[in-house]
Amino acid sequence: MVVFVPIVEGQGEVQAVPTLLHRLAQQSDPSTPVRVNAPIRVKSGSFLNDSDYFRRQVSLAAAKAAQSQGHVLILLDCEDDCPAILGPELLRRARAVRADVSVRVFLAYREFETWFIAAADSLRGRAGLPDDLIAPADPERTRDAKGWLSERMPRPYDPIVHQLEFTRAFDLAQAETNASFRRLSACVRQWIAQ
Repeated sequence: MVVFVPIVEGQGEVQAVPTLLHRLAQQSDPSTPVRVNAPIRVKSGSFLNDSDYFRRQVSLAAAKAAQSQGHVLILLDCEDDCPAILGPELLRRARAVRADVSVRVFLAYREFETWFIAAADSLRGRAGLPDDLIAPADPERTRDAKGWLSERMPRPYDPIVHQLEFTRAFDLAQAETNASFRRLSACVRQWIAQ
């Protein structure tokens, strides 16, 4: 069995990330059993800037992962930060906390919802999105992905209401046009194949 212990920042991700990981694992190898622990929700600012807070949260996740030789998966929005700088730095810090546990850091560039925009065609008609919805040419350049979705919906996008629904529905292959999603997908495949 492959076990994931996610660390996430948003309330919507607490619901959506387990579904996403199950979908990615199922796509990779439907015969491999997967368990996703309830995500540990962190305050992004504290997690990034308070070393004691960071250490406590990573230690908690690592302790849970170590019980079943699982993997800690840190998934945050990187907003305007450069993922090529922030990601390796967070990974270095996490490994300094528990080097004996498998840890990976994934930064959704710019937001988790950017992955939905990359696969916009597959979300047509959901939650009032237009039936002719088309992804922008370069979804990663879209600042405020939540706003982009809200502008196309009868009611504003709300992660607590919509993130799980969209996670269940968006086309994973279309989302892989987004580099940060492609990286997450490849890592899940690698873990499933071990």
